Amino acid sequence: MPYTHSGDGTSLYYERHGSSGPAILFVHGSGGHHAAWWQQVAALREEFTVLTVDLRGFGKSDSSMPEFDGQDFPGDVVAVLDQEDITDAMLVGQSIGSVAALRAGLARPERVSSVVLGHSLGGISHPELKELAAADRAEAVKLPVIDRLLTKEFQTGRADLTFLFQQMGTFNVAKMADLRNLDTNGPSLDDIVASGVRVAFLAGEKDAVLSVKTVTRAHELLPGSHLEIVEGAPHSMYWETPQRYNAAVAELRRTLTAPKEAV
Repeated sequence: MPYTHSGDGTSLYYERHGSSGPAILFVHGSGGHHAAWWQQVAALREEFTVLTVDLRGFGKSDSSMPEFDGQDFPGDVVAVLDQEDITDAMLVGQSIGSVAALRAGLARPERVSSVVLGHSLGGISHPELKELAAADRAEAVKLPVIDRLLTKEFQTGRADLTFLFQQMGTFNVAKMADLRNLDTNGPSLDDIVASGVRVAFLAGEKDAVLSVKTVTRAHELLPGSHLEIVEGAPHSMYWETPQRYNAAVAELRRTLTAPKEAV
């Protein structure tokens, strides 16, 4: 599988699956890497071109840097888009990966037609949204980490997949506590609208990290955005309820393909 290099020379691992079809590039969260998308690749590669990437510090990408700055992650996503010469990608972020996905889309609107913010506001700079997200985080930190990400029912009923989920993060050098500047200098609502990139908010009804109320408000504030709430799904919907997640992503890829308006 191929490697590419970001603008600062960082070596980045990524994979491409499927020989044709509209492109979907998945951007993992703080506990993931390219292999976390195994249930998405297998389900979507027949219809779509599916790409996965390891951000710096994660998986098989360069992890030798002394610290990990969230401001560098969008460039890692852009490097894959440039390497593959993709001009109509839908970027799908998971949690903090949504921040990188949104900024990458705004940096390369000629390569990105849409961005799906999975369980995240994408680092949007807006006072009301920041306040709502902070209130959600204050509640989330009261729970054990695993309970924030997967439902208790899943943990009990699928102990095998819960164990594998926890093991995924052991392949990463970067940890959530190591990541700096994730939300620093985020884009405004006006920046997003001006870019012409279409944005969808994808969230789970049972997300314990970011509430449906907060995501719904973000959708209301961002003109032209799409909102998809998946019934019964937790923060790590891609892992626990992959069929529902995959169906939502596939439908978004099919529907968010209208040409961008001239800006």
